[in-house]
Amino acid sequence: MATIVVKQIGSPIRRPQVQRQTLIGLGLNKMHKTRELEDTPAVRGMIRKIPHLVEIVEEKA
Repeated sequence: MATIVVKQIGSPIRRPQVQRQTLIGLGLNKMHKTRELEDTPAVRGMIRKIPHLVEIVEEKA
């Protein structure tokens, strides 16, 4: 099972509600917090919606 490590690099302050909800859906809510998530098309799509707020730190096979 492949996983990816995602880090929040941007603040949700003054962002649309949809972008805030996407961050919460990824399990991120504070600056510089990281989460290890399963690498699925749904997760990749959420990351693509907010590339200015998150970055992929590591991809594990």
